[in-house]
Amino acid sequence: MERDQLADFLRRRREAIRPAEVGIAGGPRRRTSGLRREEVAMLAGMSVDYVVRLEQGRSSQPSPQLLTALARALRLTDDERDHLFHLAGHQPPPADAVAGLARAGLVRMLDLLGDTPAMVVSDLGEVLAQNRMSLLLAGDHTGFSGDRRYLVYRWFTDPAVRAAGAPEEHEHQARQLVADLRAAAGRRSGDPVVARLIDRLRAASEEFRRIWAEHEVGVRRADRKTLLHPRVGRLVMDCETLVTPDHGQLLLVLTPADAGTRERLDLLRVLGIEEFPAGATGAPER
Repeated sequence: MERDQLADFLRRRREAIRPAEVGIAGGPRRRTSGLRREEVAMLAGMSVDYVVRLEQGRSSQPSPQLLTALARALRLTDDERDHLFHLAGHQPPPADAVAGLARAGLVRMLDLLGDTPAMVVSDLGEVLAQNRMSLLLAGDHTGFSGDRRYLVYRWFTDPAVRAAGAPEEHEHQARQLVADLRAAAGRRSGDPVVARLIDRLRAASEEFRRIWAEHEVGVRRADRKTLLHPRVGRLVMDCETLVTPDHGQLLLVLTPADAGTRERLDLLRVLGIEEFPAGATGAPER
């Protein structure tokens, strides 16, 4: 571990980021052009004291999990993330693990979308990153592990997931999820990760087995769905999906489909500002 180099790199990357790039209001009284240490700590989900010790070259060796969180908070490129791992004395994540990290360019797009709910999703439906408005709209979907990482698995095994959507749309949503998984399985033919997910879904859900047997295929690109939000009620959202060239990651953007939804989304934004003041871009605690 190269403590001095690591400290210098982290400090310089923090100072190079404008607050607006990560959804934090700059304000007229800031004494630094970049982020404050407490803001990096908040974005990375770690203590301010540990960030200070890292930047002063007197910390213990950070774990790969902490490095991943710092890379996301500091909006590092893939090359910068690998450099961070090397300085900390770790090997960068292998290719299959990198696929589970939101691409830096997509994360920056989340920041630019501001008050528009958006998230980065893998081709198997694992949420890799969300912006603040997405957290207010749908809650934090980035903390799941195992098969529950995948929305399609939660949909067919956890009734609470369906409760967030209008009952009359459940069949449509189920078929779209299965058709999208079928398309991913075709693109990733022979991938054991996909094969195991399908096997476990077939074992867990008779409904999945029934729809899977119909061999419907369709990549999710545009859709309309109704969300039943516990605080502001019924929200009709248009969902647009932007796909990376290799289809490995998707940017899902949700916009209000009618005036009533727009008003309720504005109310949710105000409620969120009151509950999570400007700068608190992290996910609500669960």
